[in-house]
Amino acid sequence: MAILNSSGKSSSSKSDPWHDLESGRVAWADFSPKQQEAIVRHFAPKIRILALRLKAKLPQSVELSELMSAGSLGLLDALKKFDPTLGIKFDTYSENRIKGAMLDELRRMDWFSRGLRHKVKTIEEASRQIEHKTGRQATARQIEKHTGMSAKEVQQGMEALQNQLCISLDNFQENLVGGKNALGENEPYQSAAFQEMVDKVALLIEELTPREKLVISLYYGEELNMKETAEVMDITEGRVSQLHSQALLKLRAKYRDRFDAE
Repeated sequence: MAILNSSGKSSSSKSDPWHDLESGRVAWADFSPKQQEAIVRHFAPKIRILALRLKAKLPQSVELSELMSAGSLGLLDALKKFDPTLGIKFDTYSENRIKGAMLDELRRMDWFSRGLRHKVKTIEEASRQIEHKTGRQATARQIEKHTGMSAKEVQQGMEALQNQLCISLDNFQENLVGGKNALGENEPYQSAAFQEMVDKVALLIEELTPREKLVISLYYGEELNMKETAEVMDITEGRVSQLHSQALLKLRAKYRDRFDAE
């Protein structure tokens, strides 16, 4: 979902440099330094908006400034590579590049500590075993009993797991929105591999319950927050969070069980 008029200001003059950029009348490299600075200032607020959205899904240890720094590089990359002949608005194109740069930075940061990563793996395995045995989603109390972890440890691990899953799904969405153009015309192998992943995840999403599918659609497709999703579905925020976590855990487990061994 593109963020229109990122600066929050109305731009009526067609002589503004960002209009020249988006229309293709002038390439980024042909603008003067002053014009380039004006274009960056115009689109820069988008970076903070996207960074705040992503930060809300991450641990406290991840700094907003780190996300914004990565997003700034994504914006500059978008400005240099934007091709108006593709028929894509710069707002849409730059949003994909900015989000992609932030997600790349998170992968480089390795923001899970070794101890937290171990907790996540233990909780994942316990959840699988409990669900297989009972036929139902594992509860926090059941995981505590199964692993011997404290309630606090299980809560930390489950929050970290949900954060990790959110980032994975955000990355999938970012690639899905960018589509084949984001991969480049000269990368047929990556394009084929990406399409295969899209088909697999789409198949798994169809296996979710109707309410789980709706939460995924509203939260990632329409980019509503938990409160807005709750209002649309006429349920509590707590229930939305539960359905959201439940859906992501199912997708992760189904993908691993069905495709990781291939």
